[in-house]
Amino acid sequence: MLSFFKKKKSLVTDIGWLGVDLHSHLLPGLDDGSPDVETSMHLIKSLYELGFERLICTPHIFKELYPNTAATIMPALALVKTKIKTTNLPVSIAAAGEHMIDDNFVVNDDLLCLKDKYILIEMSYLYESPRIEQVIFDLQIAGYQVVLAHPERYTFYYKNYHQFERYKDMGVLFQLNLLSVTGYYGKEVKRTAEFLLEKHYYDLAATDLHHENHLKALTSVVVSGKLYEKLGDYPFKNKEIF
Repeated sequence: MLSFFKKKKSLVTDIGWLGVDLHSHLLPGLDDGSPDVETSMHLIKSLYELGFERLICTPHIFKELYPNTAATIMPALALVKTKIKTTNLPVSIAAAGEHMIDDNFVVNDDLLCLKDKYILIEMSYLYESPRIEQVIFDLQIAGYQVVLAHPERYTFYYKNYHQFERYKDMGVLFQLNLLSVTGYYGKEVKRTAEFLLEKHYYDLAATDLHHENHLKALTSVVVSGKLYEKLGDYPFKNKEIF
């Protein structure tokens, strides 16, 4: 007998389908993310329980505010790794950087990449970096694969969606902040994220987790099944690349 009722989609209440979180601020005392090791461990354990198998921490590298380098980031990573080992938490953790593209940014061999030469970059939310396209070009010439963090959050593109197409034509990968689709950052961010999803411009997704409020909002939308309902069928490449 034919059924006239659609089969209900299974409720997915974890985030194992994404698997790898490639943008977060979990390392202690480096930026506006975790302030100490205890907080770091709480956030890491919580993300593992949500279903993340691998975490790539990306402290801000922003000379004027967070002048991080490998010399500040790697000891913080080692500290957290030691703590993870003592607690037998089966999660893999690594570190890179979220590089601010400003007048201080220089293309060199010391950039902290997500993997191989995949580099995460960002701009101010309020104004476009004047030389952004030249920097992207210079990075590509040097062999880097550019990943643009949270394009949906750059307010200066809300009336200029054509620039997103320009970046895609240049070969830039786009990384979605998961909370953007929930309205956490505001209606305009949500609307822009939905546009970029519809255009299939995103390649990657991540938490960009900084603190407990982010964790609570993320946990709520994951365990309710709403995040998978919104994004579970989108072909993110987190597992494929990282």
